[in-house]
Formats: sequence, structure tokens, C-alpha cells
Amino acid sequence: MAEPVPEPMTDPMTEAVTPAIEVQGLTMRFGGVAAVRDLSFCAAPGEILGLLGANGAGKTTTIHILLGLMTPAQGTVRLLGLDLATRRRDILPRINFSSAYISMPPNLTVWENMSTFALLYGVPERKKKIARLLEFMEIGDTQRALTGALSSGQTTRLNLCKALLNDPDILFLDEPTASLDPDIAAKVRAGLLAVRAERAMTILYTSHNMLEVEALCDSVIFLHQGRAVARGTPEEIKARADNQSLEDVFISIARGGDIFQRAAPGAMPNEACP
Repeated sequence: MAEPVPEPMTDPMTEAVTPAIEVQGLTMRFGGVAAVRDLSFCAAPGEILGLLGANGAGKTTTIHILLGLMTPAQGTVRLLGLDLATRRRDILPRINFSSAYISMPPNLTVWENMSTFALLYGVPERKKKIARLLEFMEIGDTQRALTGALSSGQTTRLNLCKALLNDPDILFLDEPTASLDPDIAAKVRAGLLAVRAERAMTILYTSHNMLEVEALCDSVIFLHQGRAVARGTPEEIKARADNQSLEDVFISIARGGDIFQRAAPGAMPNEACP
């Protein structure tokens, strides 16, 4: 994967009129347990927004709702300016998803899997697009290999190739580098930043690797028990936590909940869209 050429980036939050992602009052319950509680946030076009929190904080549930896989008990979701409840068919061709915890049919070759998804997405000139993406992620030599025979790093990059097939305006990534060694993870991050710079693609990103979050994310939201307890750039979050590392902030929130509200009430509210 070629290293991206750094390009000057304007602040997407200042130039966006319509948020790419707009969530208002989202609540999701399983039985009597609220997995997501009155969650509101926005992401601007071209923003990489980190959705952070311990296991069970509500990250994956939130992503599943935004993908239209779950219907929330309350709240609204607008993606690309469209209401997800009523415009799902218009939205889905313009978004995509990847995770370290999903896999493609193992008995198909890499090319067969990619071709199948390209047909489903209606990708024009699909052979050229597939070849270009595989080379971009440095797995062009795996085209004829069975998908089930790939290494974890190759599988992760193949999933990302699949997720980029339809040139999504919004990409949801759920711990995409969880199984990768540092070298491959760095290449994946560089690839994502290159695509974002080229296409102003919005990315909602979950990870437990706080160094990765700082390298990628323009801003982050910390969830605790389904509720947003902190929002800001990584540097703003650390400054509010008396210059703790982002990992220390993560641990403090996981163990103690809404540490910012206890320290300074109202400092970082559950943010609604402007």
C-alpha cells in the first residue's frame, strides 16, 4: 500500500451545512436493559469520528442501528441528509461497513467474493475496480487464493476492499484493525486517511487502541452504559482530563462512568446537532 501524500485538510466541521451523520435522542432496549440511552451526535462530511467505550458501552448497537439492521425504541437517524426510517433504499447504496469480526464465504476465492459484492453493488467496470482496490491494500497476489486460507491481516484488508467497492460516502468501521500486527495496522490507517483525503468520506470508527484513535480521528465520543459522556478532539478530551493520556481517560470512564460531569457539570454534554 503506497504511503499517502499529505494534503492540507480544512476543518470539515466549519464547512459542512448538512451533517453526514445526524443522530437525535437514540434509545435502544433489549428486554429491560437500555443498550443505548438518549444518544445524540453529528459527524460532518469528511470527518473521522471515533465512537469509544468499553465492551458493552453501546458502540456496536449504535452502528447496527445506523446501518438499518436494528430499529431503535426512540430517536431519529439522518444519513447524508436523509431520514433512515423512510429513505433506507436511497441511503444504503451510499454507505458501507467493515469489522474485524465478520468474514466472507471461505470456500470462494478472493476474486469470486469481490466479484459477487461488486455485482450486488452494481459497481461499473468492476474488474478494474477490484484489481485497483486489491493492489491498493497490497493483497493483489491473493486473487486466486481461497478466502478461508488468508491470514488475519489479509482478511482484514479484503474486508476493507469490499467496504470501499461502492465508493461509500459514509464508512462504518467496527474495530477493523483488532487482529492486525502494528505494521499492517499502520498501512491500513494510511490507506483510510488517503481515501478520506481523496473523497471526503465520513468514517465512524470504533477501536480499543487509543494511539490509533489519536492518529486517525478528528473527534471522539466516549460512551458509558449507552450514554455519551464526553465529546471533543482527542487533545480537548485529554486537556479536560488534566492531560491524562487518552488510554487513561478510557480506563477512567470504563471504571467510573461520567468523570467529566462529576468534575465539571455541563462541561461536555450529550451533544445534539446544531
